[in-house]
Amino acid sequence: MIIENVAFRAGRHCETTTLGALLHHEGIDLSEPMLFGLGEGLGFVYWDAKSMDFPFLGGRTKPATITRTVADRLGLTLHIQETASTRRAWQNVAAALDAGHPVGLQLDSYHLDYFTTRVRFGGHFVAMFGYDDTQAYLIDTAQQGGAVTTTLTSLERARNERGPMTARNLSYTIARPTGRLDLGGAIRAAIRSNAHAFLTPPIANLGYRGIDKAARQVPRWLDRCSDPSRDLPLAAALMERGGTGGALFRNMYRDFLAECATVVDDDNLRLGHQLYGQIAPLWTEVSRQITAAGETGDADHLTRASAFLTELADRERHAMQILANSRTD
Repeated sequence: MIIENVAFRAGRHCETTTLGALLHHEGIDLSEPMLFGLGEGLGFVYWDAKSMDFPFLGGRTKPATITRTVADRLGLTLHIQETASTRRAWQNVAAALDAGHPVGLQLDSYHLDYFTTRVRFGGHFVAMFGYDDTQAYLIDTAQQGGAVTTTLTSLERARNERGPMTARNLSYTIARPTGRLDLGGAIRAAIRSNAHAFLTPPIANLGYRGIDKAARQVPRWLDRCSDPSRDLPLAAALMERGGTGGALFRNMYRDFLAECATVVDDDNLRLGHQLYGQIAPLWTEVSRQITAAGETGDADHLTRASAFLTELADRERHAMQILANSRTD
């Protein structure tokens, strides 16, 4: 059982890649930055707990929030199913596929056969567009191969995993609205809402306050990890290429604002685009310094990373204040 016309080329982030693939099948083609921005995806979290081997830096909102928000902004029909039963979980997916609807899945990427670097991450997303007796046919990011396969057994394990950021065998389908898409109105509402959330976080671990907290904690990371030569470069790679706390999402939001300026005439959006163009390279520098600290054992690199993060907290707060004042009409 294979569904045709399910694709999303060169996706960089798993949830927006999945969303783009499902919407493409519905005849709605929006860029990945546009999906990320409409989903109010830009954020920050510094997450550390006694049960965690190493702190987690997240550069976006929590899993599935982008999808839910885009559906709300554009009037899409989003049907989500969760279950503790692996049997029911498979029935939910198979029924949708057999009816001709590709399915979004949230799962733990550690169990997927095609991943070359196995890291436990329960907030990964893929679009499933077919299956046979042994294999599942999936759309993942370009980095992971785009159109890929994994065994049905590994897919079941990935979907049923428990732990941080996992879901209960979550699957979903999307249907286009019956009316016309109001892209301009959706853009304006999404930008203001995202800015407000970033500027008024409920706890100090989130938003610009979370970046400032990361700046205070990063200098201690050599003592925090059991194997600095492994843990610090891995954390930096996830930030830079996985986007967990680094440049990937800032670049994506920069591109979103540039695209918005072609739809909505607003000087604040154009200025926001310029500011995020300056912000994104600083995140790359943070990742570079963290990598160097792991490779050399020199804590001075973490001190430099901390200084960049302090600057970034202030720069992002300023940029979001500009965007919060964007036009409402």
